[in-house]
Amino acid sequence: MSINVRDLKGKVAVVTGGSRGIGRECCLALAKAGCNVAVAAKTVKPEPNLPGTIYTVAEECTKLGPKAIGVQVDLRDTDNIEAAVQKVVAEFGRVDILINNASALWWQDIADTPMKKYDLINGINARGTFAMTKACLPHMAKNGWGRIINMSPPIRLDLLAGHTAYYMSKFGMTLVALGAAAEYAGKGVTANSLWPATVIESQASINFKLGDRSMWRKASILVDCCMGIISDDDSFTGNQLIDDMYLRKFQGFKDEDFVQYRYDPAVEPPRVLDMEMPSGEERVMFKRGDVKALDKDIQNSTNAVEHAEHAKTRSRL
Repeated sequence: MSINVRDLKGKVAVVTGGSRGIGRECCLALAKAGCNVAVAAKTVKPEPNLPGTIYTVAEECTKLGPKAIGVQVDLRDTDNIEAAVQKVVAEFGRVDILINNASALWWQDIADTPMKKYDLINGINARGTFAMTKACLPHMAKNGWGRIINMSPPIRLDLLAGHTAYYMSKFGMTLVALGAAAEYAGKGVTANSLWPATVIESQASINFKLGDRSMWRKASILVDCCMGIISDDDSFTGNQLIDDMYLRKFQGFKDEDFVQYRYDPAVEPPRVLDMEMPSGEERVMFKRGDVKALDKDIQNSTNAVEHAEHAKTRSRL
């Protein structure tokens, strides 16, 4: 099963966090569809644990046919965001597609969240997404066509415990999509949020050791969703989407169609990011934050799992 992708020749896409991982894969897929691409991210020099730059990805896109540029952007700086979008418009004359993919991760309790870290993740995730969307929307509205996709989860309050600061920032991204959808309804501009059901292969999942790799899906599942959403008509807007559910409901995928996305071809990954907990069972939230404190976070996560298993056993006695 594959996605029917519209011809994007002449369109221009801005992809934040485009220098590696999911963002890079989105950039390449857009270029394959004929779309000009602005690779928007901070990295201009590769680092050992952060391979790829805005320039290397732009070069990869250009080799596929369309034009592409690297645009350095700091999502915490509003003036920098506005200047980055103006650079894209100066180069291409328009902005048609925005994928707000860049994000900061912090999976810790409220008590373990320094205010500087709270400000950082909310500044990048919610505020940065708002500012980038705000800067791009007038150019979409001018041409009567636009597509905005925010990589953020459906708003579910059962996810908050253990990850409060993080989900405040990610729900903020989702609200930006819902707000843009409401404000631009009927004007040719759509906005939706998209979130994976499983851990996705990315530099973050590698650096933060987010489980065994057999638990991962490839980034291509999110890329296919993005290309499908971009190709959908103007009425498809204001949705809070989970990747595999979108593909099942709107693209007609069956169980066998998801095998292509497995990181380990022999293992179907668990849907840990969209798992509904049975009544009375405690959700175990893994701890991650600073890569330098990874060993401690892994130990705390292990303790949390053991606590949950012990509590489950006691409840059965």
